[in-house]
Amino acid sequence: MISAFDNRVTADLGVEVPIVQAPMGWIARSQLASAVSQAGACGIIETSSGELDVVKDEIRKMRDLTDRPFGVNIAQAFVRDPSIAQFVIDQGVRFVSTSAGSPTKYTSVLKEAGLTVYHVVPTLRAARKAVDAGVDGLIVEGGEGGGFKSPTPVSTMVLVPLVRSRVDVPIIAAGGITDGPTMAAAFALGAEGVQMGTRMVSAAESPVHGNWKQAIVDAAETDTLFLNQQHSPALRALRTARTEGLVNAEHNVFGDFGDAQALYFGGDMEAAIALIGQVAGRIDAVESVDEIISSTVAGFDETIRRLS
Repeated sequence: MISAFDNRVTADLGVEVPIVQAPMGWIARSQLASAVSQAGACGIIETSSGELDVVKDEIRKMRDLTDRPFGVNIAQAFVRDPSIAQFVIDQGVRFVSTSAGSPTKYTSVLKEAGLTVYHVVPTLRAARKAVDAGVDGLIVEGGEGGGFKSPTPVSTMVLVPLVRSRVDVPIIAAGGITDGPTMAAAFALGAEGVQMGTRMVSAAESPVHGNWKQAIVDAAETDTLFLNQQHSPALRALRTARTEGLVNAEHNVFGDFGDAQALYFGGDMEAAIALIGQVAGRIDAVESVDEIISSTVAGFDETIRRLS
């Protein structure tokens, strides 16, 4: 294994490869997450769908699908039941990422139970607050990434080295990461791991409809729009007729999100807002999770050797 991967993130997560699959609502469930874990990286089960009963079943399914480490994300803005923390503890999960809320809400109870906790941050101020709350590490998320974003986005290229210069905890970089060279760039900026979202939506094992995967493959780097900037969270999404009609909306566009099930699993790309990052412009094919992970590791190795 590449020596650069023998670091704090692999130690904290118990994985061979410090790649984390993003906790995308309805998508980051056992089918995808188990494939990521089986490939030596870290699969994550989501809670942002708000379907906690289903999510709890998905966590249980992971035990049947893989014996490798995996994690759970607790998206606080979308999880109203505080018992989710105790459920995660009871399931023997060792790694939790928290997001969309205060790092003080669950960090203490999770850490007291022996879990490792990383918090997702979009700014230096949020990073400092999370470190003060006692988190073990940070997922530093640039504004070019897809999904729920800060209404004042900062790019990964600026944010990761800024946070690295001010805190000592391990960093997982998110936003714009899709292959070995971008992973190597994240490490050069101070990260010890990376998170992939859009690349995993397009994976063969992703449960979304083929139309969405093909839309990612077909997308140019300019084919995302930044929505809901007057509110929080903002959204980065695929450019469609629906999202173009919401670009200048002054109201909270979550009320116009649409029928997520019809988009995610029915393939109607106008039924709802398809959340993807700018890195879709660099994704050219649907590949298996194993191919994505192995090619990223190979590309990372090649990049490091070329630079040295």
